[in-house]
This record gives sequence, structure tokens and C-alpha cells, in this order.
Amino acid sequence: MTAAELCERCGFTPAFPLPEPDKEIRGGFCGDLLSWAMGRAGEGCAWCTVMGSINAVAVASLADAALIVLCHDAVLMEDARARAAQQGINIALTPLPEFEAAAAVAGQLLPR
Repeated sequence: MTAAELCERCGFTPAFPLPEPDKEIRGGFCGDLLSWAMGRAGEGCAWCTVMGSINAVAVASLADAALIVLCHDAVLMEDARARAAQQGINIALTPLPEFEAAAAVAGQLLPR
């Protein structure tokens, strides 16, 4: 499933036009501690977090995350938005808490 498809199916709103809409989602990750995410977020993951900073964009780039899902209506900082667009990092927004956003992602990725 692509990042664009996941956003549509889960009701996530792209923070800006997805720079890599066809990037494949291979799994999910939840966590707000950047150092933890850097070592554990898997390649191609949809990362559910409240971290909307430029540092989160850097971690997503290092981890090769397919999508950052910014939960709880958390604010995406303008410098982070600009860097994500420049580096091809997909970011989507949702009012859902991380648990519910991750459950929506899992509902799309896991076999039924």
C-alpha cells in the first residue's frame, strides 16, 4: 500500500502535497522519543507521533520512514514542513491519538 492510499483509507490529511505519494508502507511505528524512533522505526513505516519538529523530519529521513502521521492535531513547525518537502518526507495530519492512528494503520496493513 502506498502512502497516499494509506492516508485516504485512514482519513489522514496530507500536511502539504505528498512529495513521495507512491512510497510503500511496510509497517507502523509509534513513539515520540526521537532517539528511540531513530533506532527502531523500520524502513517504510508509517510513524505515528506528536513530534512536528525539524528533528522529527531528520529522524524520518534517517530511518527511511514512508510517512509521518502527526497525531492529536499536533502542530507541524514551518521549518519542518519546508525541510520535509525539500527532502521528500511525507507528512499527514490527524486529530486521532497515536493509539487510534496506529490502530487505523494496522487495520489497513495486517491480514484480516
